[in-house]
Formats: sequence, structure tokens, C-alpha cells
Amino acid sequence: MSERYVEPIAKEMGLKAFQVRAVVGLIEEGATVPFMARYRKEATGSLDEVAITDIKDRLFQLRDLDARRESILKSLSERELLTEELQARIEQADSLTLLEDIYLPYRPKKRTRATMAREKGLEPLAQALFLQEVTADPSRLAADYVDAEKGVSGVEEALAGARDIIAEWVNESEEARGDIRRLFASEGVFRCRAIPGKETEGAKFKDYFDWTEKISEAPSHRVLAMLRGAAEDILNLRVAVPEDRALDLLRSRFVKGAGACSKEVGEAVCDGYRRLLSPSMETEKRMEAKKEADKTAIHVFAANLRELLMAPPLGEKIIMAVDPGIRTGCKVVCLDRQGKLLHTETVFPLLNDAGRATAAKVISALCAKFDIEAVAVGNGTGGRETLSFLRGLGLPEGIFLTMVNESGASVYSASRVAREELPDQDVTIRGAVSIGRRLLDPLAELVKIDPKSIGVGQYQHDVDQRELKRTLDDVVVSCVNAVGVDVNTASPSLLTYVSGMGPRLAKNVVAFRNENGPYRSRAELLKVPMLGPKAFEQSAGFMRIRGGLNPLDGSAVHPESYWVVESMASDLGCSIGELVGNDAALGGVDPKKYVTDRVGMPTIKDILEELGKPGRDPRKAFESFLFSEKAQKIEDLESGMVLPGVVTNVTAFGAFVDIGVHQDGLVHVSQLADRYVKDPHQVVKVHQKVSVTVLEVDLERRRISLSMRKDAQAERKTEGKAKSAPVRGKTGESESRSRKQEAFNSPFADLLKRM
Repeated sequence: MSERYVEPIAKEMGLKAFQVRAVVGLIEEGATVPFMARYRKEATGSLDEVAITDIKDRLFQLRDLDARRESILKSLSERELLTEELQARIEQADSLTLLEDIYLPYRPKKRTRATMAREKGLEPLAQALFLQEVTADPSRLAADYVDAEKGVSGVEEALAGARDIIAEWVNESEEARGDIRRLFASEGVFRCRAIPGKETEGAKFKDYFDWTEKISEAPSHRVLAMLRGAAEDILNLRVAVPEDRALDLLRSRFVKGAGACSKEVGEAVCDGYRRLLSPSMETEKRMEAKKEADKTAIHVFAANLRELLMAPPLGEKIIMAVDPGIRTGCKVVCLDRQGKLLHTETVFPLLNDAGRATAAKVISALCAKFDIEAVAVGNGTGGRETLSFLRGLGLPEGIFLTMVNESGASVYSASRVAREELPDQDVTIRGAVSIGRRLLDPLAELVKIDPKSIGVGQYQHDVDQRELKRTLDDVVVSCVNAVGVDVNTASPSLLTYVSGMGPRLAKNVVAFRNENGPYRSRAELLKVPMLGPKAFEQSAGFMRIRGGLNPLDGSAVHPESYWVVESMASDLGCSIGELVGNDAALGGVDPKKYVTDRVGMPTIKDILEELGKPGRDPRKAFESFLFSEKAQKIEDLESGMVLPGVVTNVTAFGAFVDIGVHQDGLVHVSQLADRYVKDPHQVVKVHQKVSVTVLEVDLERRRISLSMRKDAQAERKTEGKAKSAPVRGKTGESESRSRKQEAFNSPFADLLKRM
């Protein structure tokens, strides 16, 4: 069945048929995208995850199209409406839109004006008018259909009913819909107006109170903002095209002369457009625009999530984690190198002098008792003050102090996963534990949180939730399998995302480990209940067993290829252990010698690369980061300040940067570089360290405008020296400044805060 999709997909994507055929076949066998990309390169022609995912998505789209096609054919057949010609047209339809256009005239309908006219016997009159014979008189034609018993009381009523039928023909014409659809695509505009009386309530949408924008040029964030305003009954949003252009197109198709009958048809065409076709196309175009905006927003979220998940881990250290608090105190936890909770404490260093003195003694004692190697401080309220307090304690030089983004930690602390992991602790302690574990290994901890709660999205509550979840889950799966998982320390949440696993198998793997002790080899995974050969094939290469019986179990070499390494070691006269990580020995391996029908050169190269750096982590090395001491809170900011910051979110209109003042600043896309930037992701990524210049500060609305332009640093430094006080909400200093501040002064920042 799936063979029929191979050639169309290959042609559409510019791939070879054998590549698509291999991917389709592997999908049907239950193979995952990471497995195909990593361990089936010979079959797929070394396609990467992106290409394989595109094939997978298109395959499912075509399957859905065929499912709808079969449903339509069945419906038509059951109602005895299916002709050979109609069946041929339906089977040749290559898009869902075209398929639905063909089916529209035959779709079961509710009672319409045209339906009621047909019931009155007026369809022959409509057909006679539609012929548009020059000598025909509409009134005389209609007179034959006046019948009080059927509800037609006069000539005009008969003609009106006939026009209703013609209007429906116009609306259901496949060609006419194509004409108007193309017009909407080329000349369609969004027209936004404030709903009278909603101006105050919807102040955040004021930029759209009188807004017109071409649909083809509207960026995703503006489309979603307008749609949100309409959904909240603040904006009246219309999708429109020049009506005269639309009517001209339809008249040229349906009106064939200037006679009286043609005049009747012309009236029907206008009615059909205004009452039926235009609203239908408007709805369709709105849905299409939203779909495209959703696609862009989801892509932005996915790109940000990938960067966050692949953030560098500190590695196995004994950690002290602090969740800052002022009145309720700072929650302090100590964790071992695997993230296991060792100790909890609550201190009050931000409350008063007595609290500071007590906290200093407690923190120093805990550092000595547990040999603390690093301290993680959450970046919430009181985070900067807590970090400053810790730095002033004179802790041993070997202890590393840093701030950690705690976004989503509260979601984790109240989750079922947190209750299972830390059943005896309250939510505040669980939150502190999560902060510490994020420093150890961001990926392992963040997979426990719904990706939508991590806070790196754009309008994530407005987009298609099913598609968002599918895409974000794919990102998590990709990241987890790219890094690999230590099967003896991984949580069920992390194991769930391993290729071929899932929640149930993940729990079984952990339960077996708890009952029988650490795994000593990958082969022992086959003893796990319900983990059969297929699941083992998919997952084994991504599982790591450090210090196991076989050195290869700690690498990304798949068990199915162990024999290749054994042959290499045998030919070199050494053990596998002596070959792993031995560049000199590996240099003597001739790759061509081990190519067989089962294993090709791509796999051999991957094996040799892995043997050189077994179990390598693709994430970058951890780098420390410190905020400027000049700015502790938003009131400390001055125009012209140049500060270090960390990118926390990238959107279509710019990037949000944490500069350590408890309020992220916005770098508008026009301020990201000294050149034109179309896509902010080309310049910045989530978790990237950057240097920014403060442009504007609006204390009343708690907004900070930043720049990464090099010319802004020199300009603003000079300007800043002439000012003795912080900028307090001054805007509109020039037309140029106003343009730069478009996003800063728009509802986008407010909307993003609510996501």
C-alpha cells in the first residue's frame, strides 16, 4: 500500500526513490527517526533526522488524504451519486483542498435557500436562466413555475429561488473557487478594527484598533496576535479582497451576455459571492494563515527548546542548590553527584541581620560536611541578592557559584513525577532539588517537565496543541538520543524518550535495576519484562553502561555491530578494551576491509569515530557566567549601560535577554546586529551569552529595550554619560527610535508574558 507514496514523495523532496522506500519501510517496521538516522545509514543513503522526519510527515499526510478520499468515495457510492468521471476526478485529486472542492456539490447539506428552492421545483427555471439565451424573457420563464401550493406565490419569488440555486452553483464551482482562492492568496488583506466599547479593556491590542496588512506579508506573531484579539472579542478581524476584482472574475466565468437572463445570472453571481463564496474563502484563508503562523511559532518553540535541552551540563558534582525566598526563606538542598537528595535546610539571609548570620553558619557548615563542589541559585525573586550573600561568605575557592534558570521548576515540583521521586518532601524542596539537578544535567531534568511549561515559546497557547506536542516531543526524543542515556542512573522520565522505549518500558527498566542492581551489560536489558528484541534493537545503541563487562556498552556502537569491532581488535592482536580510545591502534584500521553486505562504509566510519571518543557528549563544555554587579534591579538601569546577559527566548520579532534584574529585556530584531536580520535564530540562540546595550527603560510597565548592535554601544555610552538619572519611561524621542521600538511598545511583550 505504501509503495504508491514512494515516487511522489521522492519527486517532491528531490530524493532518490530507494531512500524514501527505505524510510517508509522502516517506519512500517516500527523504527524511530533517531534509530534510522544513526543506525540505518546504508538503507537511507545517510539521510539525517530532518529529512527522515519530513518523509514521515509527508507519508502521514498522504495517508490522511487517501483516508479522506476513501471516505468520500464510500459516501458517494452509498448515495448512488458516484459516476466513472467523478470517481476519476476524486482519485486524481492531489490535495485535500482540491478533493473537498470536488466533493462540495455532493456533500450532504443542511436546508439552504437553494435546497428550499429545489423543493419548490425551481431548479429547471435556474437551468433555463443559466443558458442565458438572448431572446428569453425571465418573467415569462418564471410564470410557468408560479404555484401557490408549492409556496411560489409570484414571478419574482420564482426568480429569487432560481437565483438562489445559481448562487449555490457559483459557490460550489471548482473553477470559481480556484479563481477566488488565488485572488485571496495574492491580494488578501487582514482588516482589524476595535469592537466599539472594548478599547479600554483591550488596550494591549491598541496597535490593531485600525490595522490593515497584506496576508502574504504578515509575520506569524502579528497573525497570532490579531487572531487572539478576535478570539477575546476585542478585535473585529476580517480577511478581504477587492470585491470588484472578485466579481469581475466570477462574471467573466458565468455571465455570457447582456440579455435579461444574463442580468439575472449576474445578480445571482453577486449574491453567491457575498453570501456564500466570500465567507467560505475568508474562513479558509484565516485557517490557512493560522496554520502557517502556527507552523512558524512551533518551529520557533522547537528551535528554542532544542538549545535549552542541549545546554552544557556541569557534570557529576556534589551540589548545593538554593531556591531564593525573602519572607519564607531560602530552601537549601544538598545533592550527590547523581542528583540524589542528601540534606534539606531553610535559611533567612534576606530577612534581617540575625537571619544572615545564622544562614552564613549553616551554609558554611553544609559545604564542609558534604564537600560541596558547586552552588546553584535559582534566578527568581531574591536570586541576585542570595548569590551576592553567598559570594560574601568566603567559601573555599574550589566551590563554583552560579545562577540557574528556574523556569518550570514550580511545575515540576507539583507534578506526579516529583511526588514519585521525592514523596516525603514539600513542593518548595522539590523545586530546589530541580534547580540543582538542572546544573548537573539540564537535559535529564527538563525532560520531566511539559515542554510548554519551560517558557521558551511564542504564542504556544494559541497554536494547534496536538501539532505542538508532537513537534516538541520529537525535539526531546532527538536530544535525548543524541546525548545517550546512562541506563544505571537515568530516571523513568529520561528513559521514556529513548528510541523504542516509552513510559511503560522505562518504568520496567528502572524497576528491574532497583530489584537486581546496576546493569552490567546491554544484553541484560533483554531480561526486562516486555522489552523484546524489537525494542532492544531500537534502544540499545542509545543506552550507556559505564564500567560494564563490555567496553562497547558504554559507547554508541550498536550491539548488532560488536562483531565488527571484535574483528578489528582480532586483526590488530589486541582486546576490545585496548582498542577503545586508542588513536594509534585505530589509525591502523583499514575501513574497507570490514565493509560487507550487512555493514557499509557509513557505519564503519561511525564506529571508528565512536571508538576514538567512546560515549562522547555532543553538548558543549560548561562555561561559567556572571551578571554585572552594576545592575541588581530594574531601577539600577541607565540608558547606555553595556551589560552581559543570557538569551532566554527567541521569537520572530526579536530575543528576550536576562540581564539579572528579574525582568527580561527585549532586543528587537532591528537591534540584533549591524545588518538586516530576517530570522533572529540566525543571530542568537536560547542560553547564548551576549553583551547588550540598554536603550530604554519603562519602569511603569516594567519593560526594558536592549540592543546588540555594536554602533549602539558607542552611541549609547556617550549619550549615557550626559544623563545623571535612569531613563524612566521616556519614549518617542525620534521617528527612528519609534520604528525601532515597534515591538517594545506593541502588545507582543505583554502577550508573551502570559504564555
